[in-house]
Amino acid sequence: MEMEQFVRQSILYDFYGELLTEHQKRIYEDIIFHDMSYTEIAGIEGISRQGVYDLMKRCEKLLEEYEEKLKLVEKFQNAKSMVAKIQAVAKEMKEANGDTGLADRICEIEQLSNAILEEY
Repeated sequence: MEMEQFVRQSILYDFYGELLTEHQKRIYEDIIFHDMSYTEIAGIEGISRQGVYDLMKRCEKLLEEYEEKLKLVEKFQNAKSMVAKIQAVAKEMKEANGDTGLADRICEIEQLSNAILEEY
C-alpha cells in the first residue's frame, strides 16, 4: 500500500471506523495499523486469505462511501487550512505592529473565522 493511500485509509478510519462492525474493525486494524498480512489474519480468524482480502476491500469501500456522503474529512481538512491562514495573518499582524494595513488584516481574520463557522 502506498504511503498516501495508507494515510488516507488511516484518516478515514479515524472519522468513520466506529461505523464498522467489531469484526471489520479488528481485521482492518490488523492490516492497516499492525501491518499483518492477509495470510496471518486468515490463520488467526479461521477464514481464507481471499475472505480477508474481500473484507478489507469492503471496509475500504464503506469508508470511502461514508466520506462521499458525509464529507467530514474534507470539511476537517478545509478547517485546518483556514486555521493555518488565520495563524499566518495573525503572525503578519504581529510582525507589522502598527502597519497601516492593520484594519485590512483584521477584516481578513474575520472573514476566515466566519468561513470556519459556516463550515460547521
